[in-house]
Amino acid sequence: MKIFLIEDDAALAAELEALLRRYGYETARPCGFEDAAGQALAAAPDLVLLDVNLPCADGFAVCRQLRAAAPDLPVILLTSRTSDFDELLGLELGAEDFITKPCHPGVLLARLQKALRRAGGGAALRVGPAVLDLARARLSGPGGAVELTRNELCLLRLLMESPGRIIPRETMMEELWQSESFVDENTLNVNMVRLRKKLAGIGLPDLLRTRRGLGYLVEAPGEAAP
Repeated sequence: MKIFLIEDDAALAAELEALLRRYGYETARPCGFEDAAGQALAAAPDLVLLDVNLPCADGFAVCRQLRAAAPDLPVILLTSRTSDFDELLGLELGAEDFITKPCHPGVLLARLQKALRRAGGGAALRVGPAVLDLARARLSGPGGAVELTRNELCLLRLLMESPGRIIPRETMMEELWQSESFVDENTLNVNMVRLRKKLAGIGLPDLLRTRRGLGYLVEAPGEAAP
């Protein structure tokens, strides 16, 4: 999955690129901002992450150009502006989402995943070397692949949609309740034990982490828990 990043703050752009690559995305950036829309289209990305405040062009104008040339290409506006007018303008121009800087990395990744899924390019979730194929209920890692049960798929999808963020046990039990007639603490515990065993079997023993008294999270190798 390729993300085209249009951000004029070099330090922030490098930070975002490192984050995206750590979670399995391919990234690309423009050589300059004079024809940012044209460069984005030439790169054929799955999504464009676009800063509103650019040195050579207004990000809203770039968004308009992208939507005119590629109506199905999702665009997420990333900006320090906080007014309702700016957000409404961006959405009216066809932006998929409007994210205000600074943004928690987990929030950004979750909203990227949702935008890609809505656009039809998010059939798989990626966190580092882990790839979750939603359509086939199959998880791949460096040591192979494994089939998941319905409950395992529900839980892992919930976690991988918000990498680096702690998901409370109560939220996970609600997710299971949607697919089972009866859920209690033991139901969640049994599913988590089975899921950990499968993760270890495909070379992902550290993907799923427990924060005692808080819940669970998934994170790429080397990523510090919040």
